[in-house]
Amino acid sequence: MVERASLRIVFLGTPDFAVPTLNALLHSRHRVIAVVSQPDRARDRRGRVAPTPVKAATPPDVPVLQPERLKDAPFPDTFRALQPDLGVVAAYGRILPDWLLALPRLGMVNVHASLLPRYRGAAPIPRAVMAGETATGVTIMRIVKELDAGPMFAHVGRPIAADATSGDVARDLAAAGAGLLVDVVDAIAEGRATEEPQDHALATYAAKVTPEDTEIDWQRQAREIHDQVRGLNPAPYAWTRIGAARVLVLRTQVEAPHTGFIESAGPGGAPGEVLHARADALLVATGGGVLRLLELKPEGRRAMTAREFLAGHPLPRGTRLR
Repeated sequence: MVERASLRIVFLGTPDFAVPTLNALLHSRHRVIAVVSQPDRARDRRGRVAPTPVKAATPPDVPVLQPERLKDAPFPDTFRALQPDLGVVAAYGRILPDWLLALPRLGMVNVHASLLPRYRGAAPIPRAVMAGETATGVTIMRIVKELDAGPMFAHVGRPIAADATSGDVARDLAAAGAGLLVDVVDAIAEGRATEEPQDHALATYAAKVTPEDTEIDWQRQAREIHDQVRGLNPAPYAWTRIGAARVLVLRTQVEAPHTGFIESAGPGGAPGEVLHARADALLVATGGGVLRLLELKPEGRRAMTAREFLAGHPLPRGTRLR
């Protein structure tokens, strides 16, 4: 009979994506002896500081370490004194130094939100959605020095719905990854885990989202802009200019050809031109096809439906978004 060993685990994570994995470990047979999360940051324009989602989800009896830099004292000595059997990482948000990778007796494993070796890097979910991928997944891998290049313990795939946002995909993958991670940790504890090398020739890179990724180029196809909008939701969001105002575009829909709205709007306009702006219908021409804007957020204001936005911002046909 296989012994049901219990491991001493240090968990490293920061955002909402990491919380299901932390909760799964806390309810497993293993012991979370400490949590490492990034420092608390200001969460609103008033500068009010809020705990990271992982810190907020950590029970009071589990210590939380939040070094600004992993090399800053006393963190290295504190981590060494914990003597963990295993480190588990889920979206911690920092590159881990060699000394930390080598310290846990059984190494460190990561919950990565892609089907490796595709979409290695900082933003696998937004990049997959922005690219119009129809499927993705989550991989449990061993952490090595090279970014997201370690051998894989397990993976599970998930479809990406045509209108799913990055937030939708992240919630699904976080739940799937949490259960898969506990299965892998159990296998490691019992000495029955297997590791599969990645095919590095198939690797792609998911670069961090930058401000250059967020501005809408209306010359692009409607489907490409739609994928950009949903890939950047819930943050940092795609945006456009209406007159001099900067407006975030939160949700869109690719308008099917030959619908009543498109036919009533008349001949297609130039990219970025408003074709129809009444009631719930805000239709904009693109470099290929028509995009319906469903939800917008003027800078400094709350999110609004198209109807709410048009009630306060009437847009004559021919208005150009830039």
